[in-house]
Amino acid sequence: MDINFNKNEDHNKLLLSDLKSKFNKLQLGGGKSRIEKHHAKGKMTARERIAYLFDEGTPSIEIAAFAGDDMYSDHGGCPSGGVVVKIGYIKKKMCIVVANDATVKAGAWFPITGKKNLRAQEIAIENKLPIIYLVDSAGVYLPLQDEIFPDKEHFGRIFRNNAVMSSKGITQISAVMGSCVAGGAYLPIMSDEALIVDKTGSIFLAGSYLVKAAIGETIDNETLGGATTHCEISGVTDYKAKNDKHALDTIKNIVDKIGDYNPAGFNRALPMKPKENPEEIYGIIPKSRADQYDMYEVIKRLVDNSDFEEYKAGYGQTLITGYARIDGWAVGFVANQRKMVKTKKGELQFGGVIYNDSADKATRFIANCNQKKIPLVFLQDVTGFMVGSKSEHSGIIKDGAKMVNAVSNSVIPKFTVIVGNSYGAGNYAMCGKAYDPRLIVSWPSAELAVMSGNSAAKVLLQIEKATLEKRGEKITPDKEEELFNKIKARYDNQVSPYYAAARIWTDAIIDPLETRKWLSLGIEAANHAPIERSFNMGVLQV
Repeated sequence: MDINFNKNEDHNKLLLSDLKSKFNKLQLGGGKSRIEKHHAKGKMTARERIAYLFDEGTPSIEIAAFAGDDMYSDHGGCPSGGVVVKIGYIKKKMCIVVANDATVKAGAWFPITGKKNLRAQEIAIENKLPIIYLVDSAGVYLPLQDEIFPDKEHFGRIFRNNAVMSSKGITQISAVMGSCVAGGAYLPIMSDEALIVDKTGSIFLAGSYLVKAAIGETIDNETLGGATTHCEISGVTDYKAKNDKHALDTIKNIVDKIGDYNPAGFNRALPMKPKENPEEIYGIIPKSRADQYDMYEVIKRLVDNSDFEEYKAGYGQTLITGYARIDGWAVGFVANQRKMVKTKKGELQFGGVIYNDSADKATRFIANCNQKKIPLVFLQDVTGFMVGSKSEHSGIIKDGAKMVNAVSNSVIPKFTVIVGNSYGAGNYAMCGKAYDPRLIVSWPSAELAVMSGNSAAKVLLQIEKATLEKRGEKITPDKEEELFNKIKARYDNQVSPYYAAARIWTDAIIDPLETRKWLSLGIEAANHAPIERSFNMGVLQV
């Protein structure tokens, strides 16, 4: 291995160490003292509840763990958005579990909490997965109610989705394991079956204080909406549990009796590990996002037996397309090649840039995968489409539009892994979040933005200089450098994978070595939902 490999490896392992440190911290939710208070009430934490539900020793993945990261600092923060979402196995059945974290602001709903809950429901709907809600929430966080209450993608959409999932036959089970108040009370009751834990669980549209203020009635919360009330008087809930574990055991028993699903029928062979060492990925991905590398070397360390059947190998070489297997599952890869390539005409093409021929190739390959019912995996390290007179005269906009059309209308499951750059329209063509990937994850080396921090800072610097000079200020070289560094630092923060994950533009930041697990579980989830429409790209400018 050369010296650059070692430098890259050191850099990427430092990024990974930082990721693990941040993740360990957010797993504490509201902090150790609040966890202790939670335990003192005889309650398990959200993460403990999920761990108890899932079959021991089986793989699982966590969705949007970094939701809310470095947001809401004026409100004390909201680790993981105050809710934990995981996909895993209960009684050998794949399920998605949504658990309020009552150690974070008593489980109150921040705007990002709503977005995360909607993402969980979206995953359940797309993949027809049973969804389990473990409710322990004080309701909407009132200081930010205007950002979560009335809009289409706000709190009310949760209940609309409850109704839609029920009509689609997607199993929903709720356990009220703490507070469940106001509008939030509809979520468990709009589920197929609802449990409530005696003495710690409560459901009501208005608590005892509000009842007193509104109608003058004096009543305690337990009598108003406790387990006995709702299991024996109102009939709102279906099962009364003695404690958290009893409730979770009941859920396990219910899930155990769910009938089998009709598979979509994606091809799977005997899983094989890559022949090439996956850990070498750390040394292949360069420290600088501007540096070149060979994406083929990454693919060989991700796929079964390192076998890759390339499609149109000598054409449109800045995009790599071809077939492989991930943990046995057949997949089609669309990956940005980050090496400078030389065409048969002797022309040089920049790595990471999408040219006319590469867009054309990707469009045809995506159509092929749709015809053969092969899930797509996009490996993003893209700076955008090629610009300049030659590309414009060759119709780059038209060819790019065809690729975007194919990605948009694809009916097979799509999965996106952001390896490095994810800039501008390249993000769209390579199946960014707006194009409905079933899962979208980034590596710690990723950057998401309209353009790189360096390029953006140069553009913004010119604007800032012109503004200051109009005011009569003289811009010295030192002042210019100071302005550039200030602008770049601000922009670099926004291109960070943590900035994207905090806003759920991605589902997770993952160790590259976990990529195979995420893709395998994602395809298995997608196999629960048969494809119900045919691939049609509509009208195209050919």
